[in-house]
Amino acid sequence: MTLGVIGEKLGMTQVYDEQGLCIPVTVIKVDPLTVTQVKTVETDGYNAIQVGVVPAKEKHLTKAQIGHFKKNNLDNFRHLQEFRVDNPSDYTVGQKIDLGVLSEISKVDVSGKSIGKGFQGTVKRHNFSRGPMGHGSKNHRAPGSIGAGTTPGRIYKGKRMAGNMGNEKVTVSKLSVVKIISDKNLLLVKGSVPGPEGKLVTVKPSRTKWN
Repeated sequence: MTLGVIGEKLGMTQVYDEQGLCIPVTVIKVDPLTVTQVKTVETDGYNAIQVGVVPAKEKHLTKAQIGHFKKNNLDNFRHLQEFRVDNPSDYTVGQKIDLGVLSEISKVDVSGKSIGKGFQGTVKRHNFSRGPMGHGSKNHRAPGSIGAGTTPGRIYKGKRMAGNMGNEKVTVSKLSVVKIISDKNLLLVKGSVPGPEGKLVTVKPSRTKWN
């Protein structure tokens, strides 16, 4: 149960370390998060804090969301997310959480929604091999047999076939924190992170068992 931050993926660039080595980094803009709700075992059954990010207009929110913010005298936020914590009493509604929570962290896990690639065939989606490309083949990128005959008379669940590719939650673990630029709210991590530019990603300290 570790507290993290939510940021916008700006893109990739490269920086140089003290030895002059070029390091590819992803730049994540992390604006301060606002605590919008504190949950405890007594009231909700578990310990967590809810945070809001990205200001929003009322026309983009539901009535329940608008009432939730007005009840606590908070600004409107488009994105709400929870972080499990061990000590919810340390947080109050309206409190700001910034990049300082990662100041002493060297490895992070970054989660986001991968780029959607639409409906794709088995060769691209599951790395299937293709058939012979000669004119008489008639089986260039076909999936081949998808099941037995009369028994079982159906396709087993989980069969790798053509379908929607991407657009799912992906986590990249143990990325090194290269630099934190506090005055610009920027976080630089080594390597690539999921999702297209401009989308939100969640950054958490790497779990101990992975270190």
